Amino acid sequence: MNIFGIFYEDDDQEIIEFLNYQRRTYTIRMRVDHMTLWDDHDFRIRFRISKVVVLQVLDHINDQISSLTDRNHAVTSINKLLLALRFYATGNFLITSGDFLGVSKTTASLIVRDVSIAIAKLRPRFIQMPTTEREISKLQRSFYQIARFPRTIGAIDCTHVKIQNPGGPNAEYFRNRKGYFSINVQTIACPNLKIMDVVARWPGSCHDQTIFKKSQIYYNLINGKWGNSIIVADSGYANSRHVVTPFLNPRNDIEELYNESIIRTRNPVERSYGVLKRRFPILSLGLRLKLETTQAVIVACCVLHNIACDNNDMDPPALDIVLPENENINIEEQQPEGENARQQLMQEYFVHF
Repeated sequence: MNIFGIFYEDDDQEIIEFLNYQRRTYTIRMRVDHMTLWDDHDFRIRFRISKVVVLQVLDHINDQISSLTDRNHAVTSINKLLLALRFYATGNFLITSGDFLGVSKTTASLIVRDVSIAIAKLRPRFIQMPTTEREISKLQRSFYQIARFPRTIGAIDCTHVKIQNPGGPNAEYFRNRKGYFSINVQTIACPNLKIMDVVARWPGSCHDQTIFKKSQIYYNLINGKWGNSIIVADSGYANSRHVVTPFLNPRNDIEELYNESIIRTRNPVERSYGVLKRRFPILSLGLRLKLETTQAVIVACCVLHNIACDNNDMDPPALDIVLPENENINIEEQQPEGENARQQLMQEYFVHF
């Protein structure tokens, strides 16, 4: 029997292809030094944050993302960070971000994952609710100065971040009421548009109120961590002792006055979404990554947003595209939970205006 003859049969075509396979030539692409190539204006247009913020972030995560060796032209820490920022800034394909820094699509994918996780780990340092009486009092005064709404320490809302179909038996849980796959992200904002809390683990089908009642913030509120402080929300949340919402159908001047005050007071959370998604358009255009990496990217963008705010980098550069508007999908009014702060405020505060 001629054993070599079997390799030419149709059934063994895969074996022939395997034996004839030749590995692609290892290519070293030229990598541009973007920190020196661009001035501050052009740099912010391309990476959405300033060089000062980039260097500050790099100082925090350098040990986590640096390569163990310089052999084989290893990508430097600064280039890894810039690649991830470019990906956040464009919402483009990984291969495009890789070409921008001179690496392959596979390498770009690994870099985006590692950098996003490293930045997301900075969350306890840069995303914080008030912890001391002094911080609580200062926050309440800041909110009061907006529209004279008392006792407020935060404005809460949710926004949907579009994702690709995650696959698996639970994929349909991520399909929201608008029909696309998303993660429903809850944040709490303060008057200077910084994010004080973020929850980015719930599928798009989950209601805002459900996410809130399963969050650590809810348990801290009902356990009295912030005293009699309240959080302002829209009508997708239920009124309670610590959460207040507007009247959907105000019946008199006092309720009209209350609505005007609370709507202006909760405006920072809506504005924070606008700034966040203009700074990092990937949150508007959608992510095509694994679910775990997607969650890390969302938290990382929130951390970067806060660091930029700390450095007075409040207004991201203008975009050449029109982003989708932030959608408020869960708008139906929730029933009050027994004794609620809205009723108390109406009787003890707004009636005297």
